[in-house]
Amino acid sequence: MTDHSREEDMRIRTSLLKIVALAGFLLTASAVASEQQRPVASRLPCEVGSYLMTDGTSLDIGPGAQGQLRWRRPDGRTGALTPQGNGRWTSTLGWTSWPDGHHVAIRDCARGNIRFDDVAGRRLPLVEIDTRFQGSGIVLAGRLTLPPGEARVPIVVLIHGSENSSALERYSLQREFASAGIGVFAYDKRGTGASEGRYTQDYLTLAIDAIHATREARRLAGARAGRVGYQAGSQGGWVAPLAARIEPVDFVIVSFGLAVSPLEEDREAIEFDMERAGYGPEIKAKAMEIADAAAAIIESDFTEGYERLEAVKTKYGGEPWFESVRGNVTGYLLATPPETIRGEGPRLLEAVPAHYDPLPVLVNLEVPQLWIFGGQDRDAPPHETRRRLATLRSAGRPIATAVFPDAEHGMYEFEEGPDGERLSTRQPEGYLDMMKDFINTRMRASEYGSAEVSAGQP
Repeated sequence: MTDHSREEDMRIRTSLLKIVALAGFLLTASAVASEQQRPVASRLPCEVGSYLMTDGTSLDIGPGAQGQLRWRRPDGRTGALTPQGNGRWTSTLGWTSWPDGHHVAIRDCARGNIRFDDVAGRRLPLVEIDTRFQGSGIVLAGRLTLPPGEARVPIVVLIHGSENSSALERYSLQREFASAGIGVFAYDKRGTGASEGRYTQDYLTLAIDAIHATREARRLAGARAGRVGYQAGSQGGWVAPLAARIEPVDFVIVSFGLAVSPLEEDREAIEFDMERAGYGPEIKAKAMEIADAAAAIIESDFTEGYERLEAVKTKYGGEPWFESVRGNVTGYLLATPPETIRGEGPRLLEAVPAHYDPLPVLVNLEVPQLWIFGGQDRDAPPHETRRRLATLRSAGRPIATAVFPDAEHGMYEFEEGPDGERLSTRQPEGYLDMMKDFINTRMRASEYGSAEVSAGQP
């Protein structure tokens, strides 16, 4: 090992020790908060549930946009349901407005009967246990969903991305996994839904909350709890490994998350913007000047750097490639007046650790991991993350990766409209099956639709 390598290894280990020490303090301190009573979640429409169809397939019905429901199939197909009266609903493809020819009938919701096109089905009697539990200094609302019966099952705890909506209301995975024989614990992150506290994007605080959620899931599942682990999307890709390093679990699944910092994410997104538009290294270098100017504003907590950003906008605003610059946060900064940014920016990225380095955690994480990416993810391009994970895997870390080449952020396939905007149509075939197999320790090297899999079950 070279002197440089020794210094880097010591830096990583020192950083991790500081994180773990602070986490231990927060876990201890959080026990003193008192619980406040509040409903766990608002009442969902009667139609919401998982259904077993007479042809042996399964169907999930969940909340949709205002006044709508959403159906999902395990193979990734989905559609929005609009009521037509008398318990009938018509469907449009994915998240588009295009009719897809499907229709649903739920005329006696209380009895749990359904008809999808010409196939009948009945609601599965999933076991749902609502709870309120202690998070890091506040009280969180959660729900354990189990398959019917008394059998021991794996439990997956769902960790949020950066969204501020209620997971208890919106996360279909809590029913989709449960209908496939996997227990699920979902909870509203702090400051959302029925949970107490103030919304934050501080990864360590969110990791401590996830640890408390895992403990609550184990407590509620009791003798039915088998292997327990995390499934996390987007921002949760920074939170779940951190939680697993502080208090180990049996597995971690990261969907469309990254192993680089938030600022590096923005730079990679801009590079990908240039690649998709057909520009080469010279234009990429110019685009990085814009990324640097945007980063300076973020690093100052939105107090400084506006003149620098205006200067690069003036310098390059007339060049043809400029309109293709989107990035992650940079696009917002380019399109928004400085006076608006000064007011909105601190709230938009409140507590986000812009330079957070996930490597100290990942280098020392022995928990089996599955990282799943979209090859067309323009919000969180996975190129550098995949390279880092491949290096860690070569060094012996238990990491499997998979790429769905036609999927974007959120793991959605799409079509482009006349204006170039993406219209989400479905999730990739094999995405749900891959996660289910990994949780059950029987992941295969192929047979997951178009996925390109590197290494099987770690």
